[in-house]
Amino acid sequence: MEPPPSRWAFGDPSGYDPLDDLVAVGADLEPGTLLEAYRRGLFPMPSGGRGAPMFWFCPVRRGVIPLDGLRVSRSLRRSQRNFEIRVDTAFADVVAGCADPARPSGWIDGDIAAAYLRLHELGWAHSVETWQYGRLAGGLYGVSIGGLFAGESMFHVERDASKVALAALVGALSDEYAGVRILDVQWLTPHLASLGAVEVPRAAYLRRLEAALEVPPPDLAGMNGPERGRVGP
Repeated sequence: MEPPPSRWAFGDPSGYDPLDDLVAVGADLEPGTLLEAYRRGLFPMPSGGRGAPMFWFCPVRRGVIPLDGLRVSRSLRRSQRNFEIRVDTAFADVVAGCADPARPSGWIDGDIAAAYLRLHELGWAHSVETWQYGRLAGGLYGVSIGGLFAGESMFHVERDASKVALAALVGALSDEYAGVRILDVQWLTPHLASLGAVEVPRAAYLRRLEAALEVPPPDLAGMNGPERGRVGP
């Protein structure tokens, strides 16, 4: 469901500072605002404690995972057999796992969690979950708009559980529109680089985003099922 439009304007991305990832401050986390931001290549992060303005980023060098470039090691292929993939059956629990304050560099606060839960309830935010013996073992969540899947965060309590979720997501995105789709991971980290993530310049990302938004969303619901086994490439 398309929410009411945002009352905020993020401006023309071509006018953003070419040397600064931070491109806007303020606004709100209403569903319409979040969708407008993602459609313009932005994503939010808290700037501080309660009441502090929201920061909005459009990285100069954007992290993406090419759908034909995910690195699936031999050990990860073995791990894939040990998990069941589910989609959108425990969204709030996945966000809570990602927001665990014991994790280093945690940034997901209550406002962010509530905002993405609202997006999930409207059908725009999704969780890809790995289950083992009836227990949530890990997963990821993100925003899906047309051919864009903007990954927000992932977590695991069992080894390789989040990687298996990522591999399953890549498999679902690798359909007839795979050449246009974007799997956005915001910034490149050593961990994401080890999985095949690369950097693209902001201008190139925004050009790709314009095309990606024109294609249909992927069939994420089709990933659900009781069977175990290898998922993804």
